[in-house]
Amino acid sequence: MTSMLEQYADIVGWDVIDHLHQLVEPLRGIRVVHVNSTKKGGGVAEILAKLVPLKRELGIDVSWEVIEGNQDFFSVTKSFHNALQGDRVDVPKRMLKIYEEVNAANADTLRPVLEKADIVFIHDPQPAPLLRHFESRTGKWIWRCHIDASRPNRSVWKYLRPFIAGYDASVFSLAAFAQPLPHLEYLIPPSIDPLSEKNIDLKDTEVQTTLLSLGIDVERPLMLQVSRYDRFKDPVGVIRAYRLTKNFLPTVQL
Repeated sequence: MTSMLEQYADIVGWDVIDHLHQLVEPLRGIRVVHVNSTKKGGGVAEILAKLVPLKRELGIDVSWEVIEGNQDFFSVTKSFHNALQGDRVDVPKRMLKIYEEVNAANADTLRPVLEKADIVFIHDPQPAPLLRHFESRTGKWIWRCHIDASRPNRSVWKYLRPFIAGYDASVFSLAAFAQPLPHLEYLIPPSIDPLSEKNIDLKDTEVQTTLLSLGIDVERPLMLQVSRYDRFKDPVGVIRAYRLTKNFLPTVQL
């Protein structure tokens, strides 16, 4: 069976794969744990579903843990997610208490794994308070923010920031998305997985059939946004770009 690394080698070349093996050499023997809030659905789960097995193939001892929570917990963390992107939300104290209690319960469950880890990656705000329950930790804890937090709701950020400030480092997707924090901050730009179902090449016949079924003229230029439909994906910006483009390319479709 072809390994995942071999599949990527067909795209990037074996020199890149060999370089990865060289880079990972100093990391052999360390224990890495990723923690997020779901195994399926959403960008973080999609990233970890590939990143974790790739790290294992490179010889890193890595695991992926998922916190558990009730409906109220995921409701409040969804509010946090939107608030970090600037949405106006008012989170009741009762919901904040649930958020902290659920994280405390997960800390007890995950303690045997996280206390022994050399590096712990905590993804997004859902499991952010876990750090406070590991005062005797010996490893490094890193908060990985996958959200544009450049203009967060002030009250929500004021509440979340103390949980995040205690981390050893944080990672943002872009410099423009980051917030000032009292520790090292790193940037890992967004990337595209060429082997995911979203990005693999389609047969020309499938492309043509799909476009025609949607009433799209295959002979005219097409402007396309691929995302879920909500304001955080800036659909209004796409419409503005379309209007500007149409001045120079009248036949363009959106």
